[in-house]
Amino acid sequence: MLKNLTKIVAILSVLVLSTVSKAADPIRIPVLNWSSQIVMANVLGQVFEELGYSVELVPAESASRYEAVRIGDLHIAHETWESTMALPFYEAMDKGGLIDAGTHDLITFEEMGFPNWILDENLCPGLPSWEALKSPDCAAAFATADSGGKGRWLEGPIEWHGDVMPNRLKGLGLDDLWTVKFAGSADALWTELKAAKAEGRGTVIFNWSPNFTDASGFTFIDFPPYYEGCRIENGGTVETTGCGSPKGWLKKAAHIKFPMTHPSAYKFYTKANFTAPMIGLMADMYDNQGMTHAEAATAFIAEYRDTVDLWKN
Repeated sequence: MLKNLTKIVAILSVLVLSTVSKAADPIRIPVLNWSSQIVMANVLGQVFEELGYSVELVPAESASRYEAVRIGDLHIAHETWESTMALPFYEAMDKGGLIDAGTHDLITFEEMGFPNWILDENLCPGLPSWEALKSPDCAAAFATADSGGKGRWLEGPIEWHGDVMPNRLKGLGLDDLWTVKFAGSADALWTELKAAKAEGRGTVIFNWSPNFTDASGFTFIDFPPYYEGCRIENGGTVETTGCGSPKGWLKKAAHIKFPMTHPSAYKFYTKANFTAPMIGLMADMYDNQGMTHAEAATAFIAEYRDTVDLWKN
């Protein structure tokens, strides 16, 4: 009888400690500055709450979030794009404290490109080949008030890729005709898409796939092929940095103790496998359908309720 009582007390203690841990240790999810990442943060947060956990959405910066996950300030980093985020991801893993929590079943691509209507209007004959950008007439068709008479590439926020695109212009010998400007946010990229079409001028902007533009019509520029070491940050030189971007994976990262401190949340997190159409829908709900990030997450979960429930079990 005493032995059974001891077992019951031990089980109750574990349950109480688990409940206290959930209440005292909310799952901290980073919020960055592009739509699918923020909507996905809300999706994960809402499902974690369904599982009985509390959640904090924490504003973060793309590269430094891996160190934050490694030391436990954040619990997860759910959109890790190989071509621009692999280096800080692996550096944090090497230091210890961050683990690979799985890979989404899709192929990612991040590159400069343009909306398809530019091809229809023939604003730059020869596109999507990068060599079409050598034409002064092409560059002039993409000039803006802030580009000093040159054609403009509108990059994402500078913290995303640093000098990758300015260096590419130099490597390709295009910096006398083109210049790079940096958007303040992903929203600024989509504002530019709409403005360029309304004004009838060309626009080259940074974009990625999967995204809502996969369905709306967008073409990536064909640059010289990427190879390991062509970029300056990977050991290349200005002469080699004209290479394009690689295709890659989309991974999930987690703090090493997350499986122990939040076991059912971690189980769901590792099983969650967002496809390209799913991520495109997340972005579309916010960028085009006028929903807030939280509303988009709720609508997404309702749309994929059966799949989400399978991931929870």
